[in-house]
Amino acid sequence: METFLIRALQLILSLSILVFLHEFGHFFFARVFKVRVDKFYMFFNPNFSLVRAKKINGQWQVRFLSKNVPANERPKRDADGDIMLDSKGRQLVEPIPVNELEDNDWRKYPDNTEWGIGWLPLGGYCKIAGMVDESMDAAQMNQEPQAWEYRAKPVWQRLPIIIGGVLVNFILAMVIYSAVLFTWGREYMPFANAKYGLHFSKTMQEYGFRNGDNVISVDGIAVDQRGDLIDLIVFDGKREVTLLRDGQQVKINLPLDFAKKLIASQETDLVTVRFPFVIEDVSAGSPASDAKLQKGDSVIGINGKNLYIFQDIAAELDASKNSLIDLQFVRNGEIVQSQLQINENGKLGVALRDVKNYLHTKKIEYGFFEAIPAGISLGWETLTGYVKQFKLVFTKEGASQLGGFGSIGKMFPSMWDWQVFWSMTALLSMVLAFMNFLPIPALDGGHVLFLVYEMITRRKPNEKFMEYAQTAGMMLLFALLIFANGNDIFRAIFK
Repeated sequence: METFLIRALQLILSLSILVFLHEFGHFFFARVFKVRVDKFYMFFNPNFSLVRAKKINGQWQVRFLSKNVPANERPKRDADGDIMLDSKGRQLVEPIPVNELEDNDWRKYPDNTEWGIGWLPLGGYCKIAGMVDESMDAAQMNQEPQAWEYRAKPVWQRLPIIIGGVLVNFILAMVIYSAVLFTWGREYMPFANAKYGLHFSKTMQEYGFRNGDNVISVDGIAVDQRGDLIDLIVFDGKREVTLLRDGQQVKINLPLDFAKKLIASQETDLVTVRFPFVIEDVSAGSPASDAKLQKGDSVIGINGKNLYIFQDIAAELDASKNSLIDLQFVRNGEIVQSQLQINENGKLGVALRDVKNYLHTKKIEYGFFEAIPAGISLGWETLTGYVKQFKLVFTKEGASQLGGFGSIGKMFPSMWDWQVFWSMTALLSMVLAFMNFLPIPALDGGHVLFLVYEMITRRKPNEKFMEYAQTAGMMLLFALLIFANGNDIFRAIFK
């Protein structure tokens, strides 16, 4: 439960930062071009808000746990006082004149933005006056465009308002990456330093990789680390892999559909660095504690099998759940044997010594002025890598791996780590920017598409068409949201 809460808190904090700054990008350019912003909300607020505030006559008014301000509209009536209907029999509405509203009614002060925090932590929004968006403000859109509305502005002003959020997210990702590199540098395990070789997933082994191999190159391209290998064989479709096996170079050729097979396998640890099983700490009440294992003990065998690599030992323990095993380990230079009962989790109940005690990582330090271009480069690499991954979503295997908030939350560590948190936030910022720029109505990219159409044809799309497109886009997004989170629920229950 503690792990879940830590991950959930990191996810909410990260998304809150990203959504706030994304919406602020829209807000900033709207105000630059003197467009009225009706509302700015962190999180969604169906029916009521946790906090809402508005500056009226120079004084801030704040409401807590209160119902939302109702829409500024009323039924539209004809000269006889009868309610007017449109061609489809739907009731027409019109804005209520501000001079008919009471002094304490926030709707009487439309020039000032209403700020708030909603109760549903799934995003946020910036409601810009005169824009066809998720608010579907029929009363406002049925009136003649006003000078302070989005729709009254020329294309060259509307375009920055639309792309402002995406632009902020792109810049934010590169700023965070630069700050992370400046603060912590960049550290990774080069394959050349993996003296015990690499450990491969079951599917990787089925197609020619062997545990203990090291990777030299893919299609003649030198490979230095895990990310390079995955990019080349999964996202770039490279097929010829040169390995170092028992001191000899070996080549294997992967099938054309290898990437799809890897995705369908749902394996997470495709490639890891092998390292010895040396105990750093023993949990009280664990099987290791009952067997009197100590810090510094090095496991070298189970049930007569010579095993000293962590991954091999972990696999053997998993196969020995709920059984008594013979464990061999080295203590102070002597081989010791002990029997212990493995529980249903297949774990000894120990923490292992840091792999850096046996293998040398490569760490690159950055000064302030070095970190900026390095951060921009890392941000660009992240974007291009994500675009390569995105194309797999349109395959059956890729679609089955789509995940929602649960999958994103699992990307954060179970213990709070600021370096990982900010690195993940930068990644999500880049993903949010890219996804929002897709040409789908209801997303920023959809609005950009309509603006491009207007620039080419010299005429605006019909507002009714825009409303229908917005509705269709929102339905598509909700369907994707349900599908992605449904995948998470399905995996949690059945896998």
